[in-house]
Amino acid sequence: MSAHVPVLLDEVIDAMAIQPGERHVDGTFGAGGYTRAMLAKGARVFAFDRDPDAIAAASPAENLILIERRFSEMEEALAERDALPVDGVTLDIGVSSMQFDQAERGFSVQADGPLDMRMEQAGQTAAEWLNTADEAEIADVIYDYGEERRSRRIARAIVAARPLSRTLELASVVRKSVGYIAGKDKDPAVQVFQAIRIHLNRELDELKGGLEAAERVLAPGGRLAVVTFHSLEDRLVKQFLRDRSGQAPAGSRHLPAINKRRPSFEAVGKAVRPSARETAANPRARSATLRVARRTDAKAWSVGA
Repeated sequence: MSAHVPVLLDEVIDAMAIQPGERHVDGTFGAGGYTRAMLAKGARVFAFDRDPDAIAAASPAENLILIERRFSEMEEALAERDALPVDGVTLDIGVSSMQFDQAERGFSVQADGPLDMRMEQAGQTAAEWLNTADEAEIADVIYDYGEERRSRRIARAIVAARPLSRTLELASVVRKSVGYIAGKDKDPAVQVFQAIRIHLNRELDELKGGLEAAERVLAPGGRLAVVTFHSLEDRLVKQFLRDRSGQAPAGSRHLPAINKRRPSFEAVGKAVRPSARETAANPRARSATLRVARRTDAKAWSVGA
């Protein structure tokens, strides 16, 4: 395993309150930082990653079970190993530092590499999608997943510059299309790369599926910790936990209540952000948010109530 230290490590491990012998899921193994800390607390860890490189790079360890699958599939994978229920699920959403740091994976706007961006290294690449999608679809993806208001102008420039094959080539097209000035403006290429990556890897669908899977696999009293890095992810997690903890609007005589199901989660504390010390040491941490919840004994909403 790499020496990479994940964001909000101490806060996540403290929130999970791990006891020796418990079963925990690290749904986003990456370089193994959370997993190492869980193992050190005496947990048996089921570590998931959809990226074959992450699994291949991992070092064997006692009480570590590596699973090359999406975290949304944790229920099936744990059932196959007779490992249900579990005491904790931790999810660190988005691209891992390892993926960003490898130019050949195509995630970074800073290093030249092929326009790939596939977490599983299978399926359509970013280049294949950009070179075949119509302008309106590209604009919608950039607007919806990159929250970039100049999406139509950027999409028009991308289509005019096709075919595209390299990361720095795409970044240059995006920057020129909006008159980006380095050191003065926020880099629009970052938002565009984020949007394409989320679209290709269906990241928001995967997050929703992972939250619902966690709800089904956690034992009563088990804890869920989710670290997100941008507003789209955090909004989805916040809404999920608000609904599942019974905090959604109760309705009125004119507007019926959304549901009458028993809460399946209860929030543990407030959202946590990295300290100034951590963001100074690791600039990638600056946008991170941690949300934690505890599973109740109510039936999972995702399988009926």
